[in-house]
Amino acid sequence: MKVTITHIDTACVLLDINGFKILTDPTLNNKDGVLPQYVSSPFAFSKKYVDPALTPEQIGIIDLVLLSHDHHSDNLDKKGRAFIKTVKTVLSTKDAERRLKNTNTIGLDNWDEFIVNNEKVNGLKITAIPAQHTNIKRLDKVMGKVIGFTIEWEGQQNGCIYISGDTVLFEGIYELQKRKKVDVAILHLGAGAFPYLKRNLRVTMNGEEAIATGNILNPNKIIPIHYEGWWHFKQSVKSLKNEIEKSNQKDKFLWLTSGYKHILNN
Repeated sequence: MKVTITHIDTACVLLDINGFKILTDPTLNNKDGVLPQYVSSPFAFSKKYVDPALTPEQIGIIDLVLLSHDHHSDNLDKKGRAFIKTVKTVLSTKDAERRLKNTNTIGLDNWDEFIVNNEKVNGLKITAIPAQHTNIKRLDKVMGKVIGFTIEWEGQQNGCIYISGDTVLFEGIYELQKRKKVDVAILHLGAGAFPYLKRNLRVTMNGEEAIATGNILNPNKIIPIHYEGWWHFKQSVKSLKNEIEKSNQKDKFLWLTSGYKHILNN
């Protein structure tokens, strides 16, 4: 089964599994001009510094979208919202299903399974994995519901593909380790933060947590995404890579070049 991955923008990647195309967290707007772009409200603003590596036209027809959450524009922006209306099936949270009217969005609760019937990948199954969108647990409901995903199919040899969604390291990662064998872990990093709202608040993993997640799940590959291109990503790329390079997980990390197809399996 040939599997490839192409990074497009932030947490937006294209997974091609034997010709079945899955897009994650569609952010397809170009970088901002002078004004900041609000991530979720006038109180949580940021600025985007990079353009997507591919346009919607270049991405083409998508079979499935996996949307970790819809309420932050660094995971679903204006062009992304238009794009998902063209996709047959979008899997996301129950809250997203309620908010995303006129789309084919299906909401999942934690650990719900969804079988994707198709002719290209036998037994394709998506599972909703819990996520916690803040390192301050009492604020998790304020930040809004987020999920990650695992992707499985018949004949998978080395375990599933795990996509973390916007999460920090929390007990759900340990539960995932108990339930599933992970081959490839795609992690949302960047140490996203809004310190003017709450000191020490963080909404995604930093390098230290990425390394710890690798030690917990023990995947064969770790693919970092969602770590550059926005003002609110508070860990620099240099700092992140230096931290990973000094870790026991360094040989597992696959750093994607945006716009280029990388082979995961043959």
